[in-house]
Amino acid sequence: MLLPRVITALILLGILLPAIFIAPPWAWGAISLAFLAVAAHEWVQLPCQGPAADRAGAGLRSRAPARGWCPRTAAWVLGWAWIGLALAGLAVLLWRREHAWPPGLLIGVTALLAAFWFVAGPLRLQRHESRGGGQALVGVLLLGCWLALYELRLHSTWALVSSMAVVWVADIAAYFVGRAIGRRKLAPSISPGKSWEGAIGGASAVAIIGLTVAWLAASSWPAAADTLPARLLQSGGPLIAALVLLALAALSVVGDLHESLLKRQAGVKDSGWILPGHGGVLDRIDALIPTMPVALLVYEILR
Repeated sequence: MLLPRVITALILLGILLPAIFIAPPWAWGAISLAFLAVAAHEWVQLPCQGPAADRAGAGLRSRAPARGWCPRTAAWVLGWAWIGLALAGLAVLLWRREHAWPPGLLIGVTALLAAFWFVAGPLRLQRHESRGGGQALVGVLLLGCWLALYELRLHSTWALVSSMAVVWVADIAAYFVGRAIGRRKLAPSISPGKSWEGAIGGASAVAIIGLTVAWLAASSWPAAADTLPARLLQSGGPLIAALVLLALAALSVVGDLHESLLKRQAGVKDSGWILPGHGGVLDRIDALIPTMPVALLVYEILR
């Protein structure tokens, strides 16, 4: 299992790194849009993958339709979330190459997405509600994530990479801290492997590493001046920077748990099969979905 995982990771790096660091922003927009469209398909098809029986033993009640109701071939035709996402994204790509957004529009859109994830996200987890809103909600949330990824790249390469790095650092640190000292379960009925200690460790690592990067940018690393931590430190000081970074780390956990709930209620381990050794695209971007719009909101406010 390790070999396919490594090979897939190398292929992804070979595609994504040039798209982020070398190719023009529109190329990154097109490639990331393709990934998000696949994620939208995986999301709406998840209930079609698991058994139809209730899974009361896990503390959840899910009545996923039987596999025969939505075969894979029909899902691509009947599930319009990915189609709507792709068409809307292509329209934005073409329009954005020649035009700027009206003043305040991006702040308004990202603020609405941030409000959803900060308020409705935890409530949905508490109620074990993963699908309310259907394909329209899937399309809006993933389109919002893609728009943030594209606009961050238009802002600068470092803006994009540093925003995504918040999620990567939080996830890696949470894993190792949780493995070392994790005792209290964070959400045992959704993701039994996650612990409060791991979540706190991941958020703390984001704040510590972020403030360190910001300090280096201010003192001896000018190239990092446009990173998210550096911009926060410059505009709001260390306390505001730490609080925003902690909030983003917490939001990444919400995104991770939300996808775990989707899979648990569907009775599946992975969201898809397109990435051998890693599962589906949704498995790899779940924490980015709520955090990227908030990162873009921060950059827009700090302009």
